[in-house]
Amino acid sequence: MTRRFYLFAAVFFAMITIMANISTAKPNIVFILADDLGYRELGCYGQEKIRTPNIDRLASQGMRFMRHYSGAPVCAPSRCVLMTGMHTGHATIRNNSEHKPEGQGPIRGEDVTIAELLKARGYRCGAFGKWGLGFPGSAGDPLKQGFDRFFGYNCQRHAHSYYPNYLWSDDERIPLNNKPPVPGHARLPKDADPKDPASYERYKGKDYASDRIAEQVLAFIRDSKDRPFFVYYPTIIPHLALHVPEDSLKEYTKLGWEDPPHSARYTPHFNPRACYAGMITRMDNYVGRVMDLLKELGLEENTIVVFTSDNGATYLGPMAEFFNSVGPLRGLKGQSYEGGLRVPAIVRYPGKTKAGSTSERISGFEDWMPTLLDMVGHSNDVPESTDGISLAKTLRGLPQDLRPFLYREFSGYSGHQAVWMGPWKGIRTGMQKGNKTIQLYNLEKDVSEDDDVAQKHPDIVARMTEIMSQQHTPSERFPLKAIDGK
Repeated sequence: MTRRFYLFAAVFFAMITIMANISTAKPNIVFILADDLGYRELGCYGQEKIRTPNIDRLASQGMRFMRHYSGAPVCAPSRCVLMTGMHTGHATIRNNSEHKPEGQGPIRGEDVTIAELLKARGYRCGAFGKWGLGFPGSAGDPLKQGFDRFFGYNCQRHAHSYYPNYLWSDDERIPLNNKPPVPGHARLPKDADPKDPASYERYKGKDYASDRIAEQVLAFIRDSKDRPFFVYYPTIIPHLALHVPEDSLKEYTKLGWEDPPHSARYTPHFNPRACYAGMITRMDNYVGRVMDLLKELGLEENTIVVFTSDNGATYLGPMAEFFNSVGPLRGLKGQSYEGGLRVPAIVRYPGKTKAGSTSERISGFEDWMPTLLDMVGHSNDVPESTDGISLAKTLRGLPQDLRPFLYREFSGYSGHQAVWMGPWKGIRTGMQKGNKTIQLYNLEKDVSEDDDVAQKHPDIVARMTEIMSQQHTPSERFPLKAIDGK
């Protein structure tokens, strides 16, 4: 009897200790960033042609943000806002800027990233996919910006091919079995028939880079299961060029879509619509594998999962039109109208975020730094330089003050500034040509930005002008000529 009692007590106290450790353990973070995924290219945001069951399930278990804005309408500046918590009026990178032979202009050594902050607080940090914030060995190299592990593409242009001849594993090039590699930018030979599927065989590879990256994400989670970890997973899907293995392509070619061959300035594909849909569904499968592994390892309940996109849908208009990629929104990637910046955003955190909930709160990429630090118990450690506002109260279903405003600027694609303030949005375009005129839209009544009401509301325009002036710090690398001069 005594032995049984002591055995029972030992087991009981062991279980109590385990449960206590679980309840006090810092939550893990998995942050998944799609590339050029449109606002309505997921089933849970209204997509009707492309299957995304795993991401839809993620949304059903967490919160969807309906007015979430990427850091910029193109890759590098958007990622800079995400990583540093500073909007593009203050951030180091405000447009894409290529560095030859490989990489982009780097963020600075003094820029503080989410990874650096989490690493200093006991997290193991890994980045997997497309980096785009500094060429190898520069101050912006991910291994110099808080990440313990990196696997994928350093350079955005290199990432235009899904069948390259190498990827980076930390600071080493790892060869892939693609000989020759499939270029991201190519043209059919003049003697090739664009209506003949055989003409496109030259653009099929063997070793799909996104599969390799997905494997490394899972390996990192397994290796890190006994300590807090931060997984930053910037997948390159569905950015052009259009490349996908046959097993994902067949799911959609059998539907019989009228699918005119695509070329544009990226490598052509015989079934572009089917390929694009197959790429997104394959990405969805990667997300499902991550969620399955978290459950298998017993980490599901103590992991914050975020899914979003770096900017709006690809600027190939016919593709976006066919899939209704941005719904009623105006504009696509590269533009500061809603379709170029408003992106899907999903957060799943069991026990903290209500399943199946939505939020209409205006939010942006600069908010993730303070939000994640807040959610893991380090709200006091948010740098003063951040422009973000923690979304922790909203995620927990608590009342939160309205955001005073959200600001964006972009020196590319003719130059833009934009401000969101309650129902209002003010936007300047053509700033590299000297334009300072503000268009004003009431997004609650006019989400398509069709009716410019600036002349009817001079007081609001005046406030927008003031915010645009206050939030813009001039940049020699990325000037807005209308307000910065030459």
